[in-house]
Amino acid sequence: MDERRTVKVSKYLSKHLRHQPERIGLTPDAAGWVEIDTLIAACAAHGFRFTRDELDEVVAANDKQRFAIEGTRIRASQGHSIDVDLGLPPAVPPAYLYHGTAARSLDAIRAEGLRPMNRHAVHLSPDRETATRVGARRGRPVVLSVDAGAMHRDGHVFQVSANGVWLIAVVPPRYLRFPAGH
Repeated sequence: MDERRTVKVSKYLSKHLRHQPERIGLTPDAAGWVEIDTLIAACAAHGFRFTRDELDEVVAANDKQRFAIEGTRIRASQGHSIDVDLGLPPAVPPAYLYHGTAARSLDAIRAEGLRPMNRHAVHLSPDRETATRVGARRGRPVVLSVDAGAMHRDGHVFQVSANGVWLIAVVPPRYLRFPAGH
């Protein structure tokens, strides 16, 4: 499968497994899982056809490991705007985690911290490189350091998704470090 097709299938799956399953008649369970056969049939019924082999290739080839397959089921690893409980246990974070954003968001972040916006949790990266890639999706990236160690000591609960994204309800401003000049 060519890269354009892989990206197209990945984006379609993200939209319908993370945000709008009802648009194609899907009803994920409480943890976000849907039967793969049901997913393929629902997509086809709504004019977007792909094979099980293509699905497996998208899941395996996705550099961000956005999807997880368990037996005959699939779900998005994180990033849902629909109500799901991923069932992730609390995890002890490293001392620092990182968040990539755009400069235009910095005033709001200074005032309110990091909030999940239309997602269930704030997404944090384990390294600056990943955070830079995430922030670059919104323009020139600014990478914030999050004092995850202090947050954890203060009782904030972290989780880590199957693909290594750290999740937290909110990051209050006092735990954020802004790069010089920002």
